[in-house]
Amino acid sequence: MIKRPILLEKLINRKQNGRVKVITGLRRAGKSFLLTDIYIPYLKAQGIENECIITLSLDELKYSKYRNPLELDTYIRSKIKDSEKQYYIFLDEIQKVETIQNPYIQDKESKITFVDVILGLLKIKNADIYITGSNSKMLSSDILTEFRGRGDEIQVHPLSYAEFYSGYEGDKRNAWRDYFVYGGMPGLIECKSHEQKSLYLKDLFENTYITDILERNNIRYEKNILDTLLNIISSSTGSLTNPSVIANTFKSVEKINIKYETITDYISYFENAFLVRKAERYDIKGRKYIGRQRKYYFEDVGLRNARLGFRQNEENHIMENVIYNELIVRGFDVDVGVVEYNYKDPDGKSKRVQLEVDFIATNGNMVYYIQSALAIGDEAKRIQETNSLNRITNSFKKIVIIKDNIIPWHDDKGILYLGIEDFLLIPDAIDK
Repeated sequence: MIKRPILLEKLINRKQNGRVKVITGLRRAGKSFLLTDIYIPYLKAQGIENECIITLSLDELKYSKYRNPLELDTYIRSKIKDSEKQYYIFLDEIQKVETIQNPYIQDKESKITFVDVILGLLKIKNADIYITGSNSKMLSSDILTEFRGRGDEIQVHPLSYAEFYSGYEGDKRNAWRDYFVYGGMPGLIECKSHEQKSLYLKDLFENTYITDILERNNIRYEKNILDTLLNIISSSTGSLTNPSVIANTFKSVEKINIKYETITDYISYFENAFLVRKAERYDIKGRKYIGRQRKYYFEDVGLRNARLGFRQNEENHIMENVIYNELIVRGFDVDVGVVEYNYKDPDGKSKRVQLEVDFIATNGNMVYYIQSALAIGDEAKRIQETNSLNRITNSFKKIVIIKDNIIPWHDDKGILYLGIEDFLLIPDAIDK
C-alpha cells in the first residue's frame, strides 16, 4: 500500500478541532482510500474502538435509505451512545444525500440538505466529522461557505512523485520516465502495460471527468467545443495564454466563433472539477499582477498526456507541470514571475524587456524563485536560464531545477542548482 504521509499529517493536525473536515479533489485521486485505508487504521492503532468509528459510503445501495437527510441524522445520532467517548464520523460521497422538503413547514422554499445534518452534528462535542464528495455540491468555495466558517478543506491530489516512487515496483531508474508519461493516478498501480494505462486514463477522462462536467453544468449540445478546448489547453501546458487567445485559436483553426465569456466559463468548469489550475503572472519588481495572460497546468500529467494520445510528451513542459504540482502539494501559492528591465540598443533607443521566472512559490514569509530547465549543458545555456533570476534584487532563494541527477551546488551569485528527483524526493532540498 502506498502511504500518503502529507495527507495523513493534515488529518491528524485537524483531528477533534470542532470543524468538519471536507475532503475534496479530483475524482479517483484517492479521497475514500485516504480515510478508509489510511486514516481509520491510524485511529485504530491509537486505541480508538470500532464502535466509535461511524462510516457510511452513501453511493452504496445498502445505504440508500440514508440519502434522506432526516434518516441520516437519526442513524448517526443513534450510534453516539456514550458521552464520555470520542466518536469519528466518516460520510463518503455526501453529495448523494438528497435535498428534501421540510415536512414540518408548509413553505415550499423550506428545504433540508446534508449541510443541515452536518451543522447539527457539529454541535455534538464528542463527534469529529469527515466528509467526501465528487460533484458540484462539493466545490470547496461553495461548501465551505455553507458551513459558515466551520469547515476545513483537505484537498487530495494524485500521487506525488515521492509517493509514486515509494510504491514503484520496477527499476527505480525508470520511475521518472514512467511518472512523466503516465502521471500519478492511484488506479494505475493495477495497470501493467502501456495499453492498460492508456485505456484507464482515457476512460477516466471521457467517462468520468467529461461526463461529470457536462452533467453538473447542464451542457447538452457543445461537447465538441468542450473537447476542443481541453485539447488546446493540453497542448499549451506551460505556455502563456488567455481566453481571448484561445477564442482566436477556435476561429483560425477550428473555424468556430466562440465568445470570450464562454471560454472563461468552460475553463472554470475544468478548474472546479480539479482537472486544471491556473498560475497568474506577477511583476516581481513592480509587486503586482499584470495582464490577463496566465499558464494552465494539469492536476495530473498522465491525464494531460492521455488527452493528447501520448503524442506531445515534451519533457520540458511536463517537467514544469510536475514541479508546479509538487509546489501546490507542499502548500505553496504559485505564480508565474515576470522581471522587467530597460536598456538602450546600439542606436541609443530605449528598450524594455520582460524575462520570465517559471515560478514564484510563496508560503507565509517564505518565497522561492524557481526555474525549470531540462539541462544547462554549457555556460551560455546556464546564463540564459539564470538571466531573469540574476535581475531579481531581493534576497529570497533562487533555484534552477534540471532533469539531470546532479550533486546540488551554488554558483557565485548564490543560485542553487538541483536535480529534479532530489527536488521531488527530498522535501527540504530547496532550503540547502
